[in-house]
Amino acid sequence: MTTSTTRERVLITGGGAGIGAATAERCRADGFEPIVIDRVVDHVPGGIQADLSNPVETARALEQALAGGPITRLVNNVGVVVPADAESQTLEQFDLAYALNLRCSLQCMQAVLPGMKEAGFGRIVNMSSRAALGKDLRTAYSATKAGLIGMTRVWALELGRFGITANAIGPGPIRTELFDKANPPDAPRTQNIINAVPVKRVGIPDDVAHATAYFLDARSGFVTGQVLYVCGGMTVGVAGV
Repeated sequence: MTTSTTRERVLITGGGAGIGAATAERCRADGFEPIVIDRVVDHVPGGIQADLSNPVETARALEQALAGGPITRLVNNVGVVVPADAESQTLEQFDLAYALNLRCSLQCMQAVLPGMKEAGFGRIVNMSSRAALGKDLRTAYSATKAGLIGMTRVWALELGRFGITANAIGPGPIRTELFDKANPPDAPRTQNIINAVPVKRVGIPDDVAHATAYFLDARSGFVTGQVLYVCGGMTVGVAGV
């Protein structure tokens, strides 16, 4: 007699590097099958290549992902920063931030929602940012990441009756390859960032992946509509948090 085990599938956008890659690895360790959609996936087993700023490419990638079976967990991780001061932020930059940070999340949720409803179960995790509370040079980024929190709360209210939770994570400074390029370890700017963090270090992608794993857990069904800041305490004392 043989038994087959089918691992539950988790869709992770932007899962090819940084926080997304750490989340995919954590999902594997937790017994899930991560389905990664990203611009570069040559190094990702079973990865689906797509420019998620393009709704047509996003739809094609989602169709490909769902062809492999139902998806009951979603991590909307893909995003773009486009830093600029308020006077210089271009409409093209703002449109790109909207496309990746907001529209893509909505499109992915709508694609997997029928399967979640059919299963009577779903977990949605939206990757926002501490910058949603305000940060200089982040007009487009802060606006769209704050918008993502708003969508998270609406989805929590609307989808809870179907056994689906929706939560958001707000990472603070996380040491990724992009972070290290902008903030070399020995640079005074980097030390200033560390000094501003109560735990006196920057985060690593695994810190965020661990928080994501909590929200994805089947046992987290009574937690929805929440924002968890993974920031080493930087949001403590900020109005509204």
